[in-house]
Amino acid sequence: MKNYKDSDYAVNKNAKGIVYRFANQTVEITLADYLHENPGKTVSDFAELKALSDADYYEADRSGYRQTWKNISFDGLENSSDFSTSSPEDEVVHKAEHSPELVRRDVLAKKMLDKLTEVQRRRYLLHVVNGLTTRQIAEKEGVEQRSVMDSLEWANKKIKKFLRSDKK
Repeated sequence: MKNYKDSDYAVNKNAKGIVYRFANQTVEITLADYLHENPGKTVSDFAELKALSDADYYEADRSGYRQTWKNISFDGLENSSDFSTSSPEDEVVHKAEHSPELVRRDVLAKKMLDKLTEVQRRRYLLHVVNGLTTRQIAEKEGVEQRSVMDSLEWANKKIKKFLRSDKK
C-alpha cells in the first residue's frame, strides 16, 4: 500500500483493494481475500464494492473539506454573521414581531397616534418611548413644563377615548 499519510479517500482510491483505516491499524482487503471469504461472489461484485467504498470515502473527504474551509480565527468571530446563529432571544423576538396579534397592535398604535396633534405625538413619544421626563422635554423644546404636562394629559385622554371606541 502507498502513502498512509494521505486522506482515507486517497489511500482507498490508490489501493488495489478496499482499505479500512482504524485508529490503531489499517487493513486492506484484496480481491483474493474477498473471493476467499465470499465464495459465491465474483470479480464484478468486488469492483462494485470498491466503487462504493471509493464513493463513500470521497463524500467523507469532500464533507470534511466543506466544513474546514470555513475555519476562521476566533478574533473577530463575533462580528461575522456568516458563522453565527441567532440567539434564542432574537428568534423569539423575530417570531413575536411577525405574529398577527403584534401586527394588529402595531396598526392600532399607528391609528391611535394619528389622533394626536403633532405636538402631542412628539411629546408623547419622547415621554413614553424615549423615557424623557416632562422637565427634560420642556428644556429640550424651550417651553414651560406645565405645557408639556398639559399636552401629555390631553394625549392620554384622546388615547383612552380611542381605545374605548375601538373595543366597541
